[in-house]
Amino acid sequence: MIHRRTLPPRAVTGIILVLVISLSICTGQVSFILLLLVINLVTVLEFYQLFFRAGVMPRVVMGAILSTCILMTVALVASGVAVPSIYLLNIPLVSGIFISELYRKAKNPFHDLSFTFLGIFMVTFPLCLFATIAFLPVHSGKYHAQIVLGYFFILWASDTAAYLIGSAFGKHALFLRVSPAKTWEGSLAGAAGAFLVAYFVSRYFTGLSTTGWAAIASIIVIMGGYGDLIKSLIKRSLNVKDSGTILPGHGGMLDRFDTLLGSAPFVFSYLILFPYA
Repeated sequence: MIHRRTLPPRAVTGIILVLVISLSICTGQVSFILLLLVINLVTVLEFYQLFFRAGVMPRVVMGAILSTCILMTVALVASGVAVPSIYLLNIPLVSGIFISELYRKAKNPFHDLSFTFLGIFMVTFPLCLFATIAFLPVHSGKYHAQIVLGYFFILWASDTAAYLIGSAFGKHALFLRVSPAKTWEGSLAGAAGAFLVAYFVSRYFTGLSTTGWAAIASIIVIMGGYGDLIKSLIKRSLNVKDSGTILPGHGGMLDRFDTLLGSAPFVFSYLILFPYA
C-alpha cells in the first residue's frame, strides 16, 4: 500500500533528482563527471557509516580519498583528457592505507581494512564503469550524453513502476528472507516500465539500436534488481531500515543508486562485447 505521508516528499525529492541529474548530464562531460564524484563520495561515506553501527571501523578519510582519486583518474582517461599512466597515482594511496595501519592500535586492523576496500569495490568500481560508458570507445574524446541519459530514463521508469504497482497491488514476496516489501507484482511492473521506456528512448536516442536499448533494459531489471537485494541484505544484516536520511522519502544515496551500482558493470560489459548492437 502506498503511504500518503511518504509519497509527497518522495515525489518532490525524485523530481529534484531527475532535474539535477539530467541537467548535469546534458550540460557536458565536466558536470557529468562532477555529478558522479559527488554521488560516489556521499555514497561511500554512507556505506562506511552503516558499518560503524556494527562496530566496524573502516578508514573513512583515506577510503574516501582513494575512492575519489580512482573515479577521477578513470574518468579522465576514459574521456581522453589524461593518459593511462595517471592510474599510478592510486598506488601510493592504496599503500598508504596499509602503512597507516601500522601506527594505529586497532583490535582487528584487517577486518576494518576489508570494509574500507569493500566500500570502494561496491560503490566506486561500478561508478567507474558507468563513467566509462559515457566515453566509449575509451580515450576517443567523445561524450555520449544520450546513452547515459537513456540509461537513467530506463532505470527511473523501472524503479517508479515497481514502487507504485508493488506498493498498491503487491502480494507475492519476491525474496521474503531479504526484503519482504519487494514483490513479484512490483518487479514485473518495473520490467514493463523499463522495456516501454527503452522502446521510446530508442526512437530518439539512436546511438544504440532498439535491440541494444532492450538489452540494457533487461540488464537494469535483472542485475539492478540483484543490486537492490544485495543492498537490502546488507541493511538486514545490520538491522537498519534505510542506508541514510539525505534523500527525504527515499532514504540514503545507497538506497537510491543501488540499481545503478548493480547494473552498471554488466551494461558496460555488454557495450564492450557488442558495441554495434
